[in-house]
Amino acid sequence: MLTEVLVALLVGGLLYFLVQRSRTQVLRTEDGWWGAGAPPDGGEDVTIRPFTVSTSAEELEDLYRRIDQTRPVPSLEDSHFTYGFNSQYLQTVLSYWRNDFDWRRQVDRLNQYPHFKTNIEGIDIHYLHVKPKTVPEGSSALPLIMVHGWPGSFYEFYGLIPLLTEPSDPSHLVFEVVCPSIPGYGFSEAPHKKGFDSVRAAHIFHKLMKRLGFQQFYAHGGDWGWLVTTNMAQLEPRSIRGLHVNFAPPSNPGLLMTLSLMLGRYFPKLFGFTDTDIERLFPCMEKLVNISIKESGYMHIQATKPDTVGRGLNDSPVGLAAYILEKFSTWTNSDFRDLEDGGLTRKFSLDDLLTNVMIYWTSGCIISSMRFYKENLGKGLNAPHSKIPVDVPTGFACFPNELTHTPKLWLKQKYRNLVTFTPMARGGHFAAMEEPQLMAEDIQNFTKIVEKQRAV
Repeated sequence: MLTEVLVALLVGGLLYFLVQRSRTQVLRTEDGWWGAGAPPDGGEDVTIRPFTVSTSAEELEDLYRRIDQTRPVPSLEDSHFTYGFNSQYLQTVLSYWRNDFDWRRQVDRLNQYPHFKTNIEGIDIHYLHVKPKTVPEGSSALPLIMVHGWPGSFYEFYGLIPLLTEPSDPSHLVFEVVCPSIPGYGFSEAPHKKGFDSVRAAHIFHKLMKRLGFQQFYAHGGDWGWLVTTNMAQLEPRSIRGLHVNFAPPSNPGLLMTLSLMLGRYFPKLFGFTDTDIERLFPCMEKLVNISIKESGYMHIQATKPDTVGRGLNDSPVGLAAYILEKFSTWTNSDFRDLEDGGLTRKFSLDDLLTNVMIYWTSGCIISSMRFYKENLGKGLNAPHSKIPVDVPTGFACFPNELTHTPKLWLKQKYRNLVTFTPMARGGHFAAMEEPQLMAEDIQNFTKIVEKQRAV
């Protein structure tokens, strides 16, 4: 009798587990008001307004005056980028910024794509909306929202956009691309109230896409964009045709991940670990703990007291450039720490790097962008979305120099409908900006598979 009861309990528990696992869990949120003061009477203004990036002589004169008044501090001998941005090389960057960088020309480049603003939940949301010039007969463009992270901006996608909206291969899919600025970043208005996290951003971006007429669409993101688009898939899974990300650190480590860290080095096949997985994960103390500590100091500051350091950065273009560009060095390749110039121009041009810095400088958004860390991390790592799996079709581009390495096994614990997992040939954290061709190819491959599955 006891045996029969135990078997029944075991079978019942297994069935319950399978039912729960198969059930799509949906993240919940509600409308908010992020504007100053109380919401006004009447309905929401749904007007979409064209926006143009602009500059002025006064803006440039102020910038040059502040650069000229910087107080250089010599770096330690042979320190390279291991103490942060090398002061000697910073003077080289400043000289180029002050004497050769043409912000007016870069403003024209920014305006090559159509910009817009629209008010959602009390704040103005800035976005690019790039439609393809031609679409093959008998087909339609696929809507795709692409979301940036920190310390990047919508500009990260400028090399990727034409590869998706105007592909050279006639067999490739054509996309209609929307690139918003996260509220508090770039030309999107900053929230005026506490509590604006990734879930709130995801909710607003769903509203944006609906306002543009898209009931279903694809989503891509890296850095914070990974979390925002993941939250979008959790909030309204039926709206997301497919999710493509290139950054996905484990959000809710479980038993399987723990066992893989304990035993994976000795039994890699048991966990499906590749040679790359072994190289990037072990020994754990060095690869996962020590490296993380070396590169996460900024995160602790921004997740606790962003306004303090942010005020200094908002006043000093030199400090702002050093703070931002150091990330474009070490997050692109950790070995760049050992170079005098941080390897900055090995993957990017100074024009592109300084254009991104100028978006932060001219919009005055550095403090509000840093607050996003406090809103997302200040209450701990146990947010409801961290426990909810993603069931929409997902593609992952695994770049070899990404900050954190996520094996396929770990990824599938969160993204249960993993359609593609692509080990990329090269690239780091700012992959869309660094390797736009590789990123476009992976988005194409993933989307073609999903579209083929949907057609069956």
